[in-house]
Amino acid sequence: MQPDFSIRLEKRGSASTLFAYFSPFIALGLMLFFGGILFAIMGHNPLHALYVYFLEPLMDTWSLHELAIKASPLILIATGLCLCFRSGNWNIGAEGQLIMGGIAGAALPVFFPTYTSFSILPLMLIFGILGGMAWAFIPAFLKNRFGTNEILTSLMLVYIAGHFLDWIVRGPFRNPQGFNFPGSISFSEWQVLPEMLSSGRMHYGMLFAIIGVLVVWFLLSKTMKGFEIQVIGQAPRAGRFAGFSPKGTTIFVFLVSGAFAGLAGIAEVSGAIQQLRPSISPGYGFIAIIVAFLGRLNPLGIFAAGIVLALSFLGGEAVQISLNVTDKIANVFQGLLLFFVLACDTLIHHKISFGHSWRFYNKGATHGAR
Repeated sequence: MQPDFSIRLEKRGSASTLFAYFSPFIALGLMLFFGGILFAIMGHNPLHALYVYFLEPLMDTWSLHELAIKASPLILIATGLCLCFRSGNWNIGAEGQLIMGGIAGAALPVFFPTYTSFSILPLMLIFGILGGMAWAFIPAFLKNRFGTNEILTSLMLVYIAGHFLDWIVRGPFRNPQGFNFPGSISFSEWQVLPEMLSSGRMHYGMLFAIIGVLVVWFLLSKTMKGFEIQVIGQAPRAGRFAGFSPKGTTIFVFLVSGAFAGLAGIAEVSGAIQQLRPSISPGYGFIAIIVAFLGRLNPLGIFAAGIVLALSFLGGEAVQISLNVTDKIANVFQGLLLFFVLACDTLIHHKISFGHSWRFYNKGATHGAR
């Protein structure tokens, strides 16, 4: 006779609405607590280190503008992703869609550098949106046509887009007067996304993010299409009985998500960077997944979550300068936040069950009794 212990997750009968609402705040609190422990292990005063990380970047106007620049692509991408996730489609390839949007939008100033007109910037934005949509259409089509897993296809397309960007800025898009360095020509004044205020670098990408949040909020809460997206995500069979098309919904949410990511890509290229480079994103497409879940897949919550995650970038730079630690600490905080958000959500909807059984061995046969 031998004991056999087991640990498993069992779905709760009904999740606590209160804890579900406060889950992001619990995750933030746990991130701060364990982040303080991490700073203490590194030999720094935890309270001072957390102040430098989260509050010091908010103390001057320049930092607030930089915060908006980093928050706008996160908010845009996460707002598009929330449609995918609500419909049960796991688009993990927003980073690739951002890259392809940046490439498509940058093609105009690269191939037509003398085209300086008020129409060039809107055309660049349209091309960026179309580039992101085209890249997002691929995993949606493969899922509908062949039943492929959209997680794998969308993720693999990220690395294809990254290598394509690296090749194109060293080849067809390379600046002939750039002394053989990889990168396109610098954009002219007509091809640059203008600044919103004279006090800093914040450009109109933040306005795009605000408009995107309001549009998706209205779509989800006030339209039949938003209702269809949520029904397909929560009860696909009920959606089919209601006459909704899961395949059509998959195409729709991927295209919208790709459009938002592509817009974020061209806004980053024409606004913050003002040229095409081998790297145009520090991983906005992946970090936006954290933003989407931290914001509870609600566009208004995503806006606030985008500000928090953008602050982690500035905080990483601040502690690197003030405390002489690596700026990779930002990645650690982002990882902690994602872990605790997922852990809180899991424990809200499930409970841990401990069990054991006794196994009796008799003439080579095994019989279990609980």
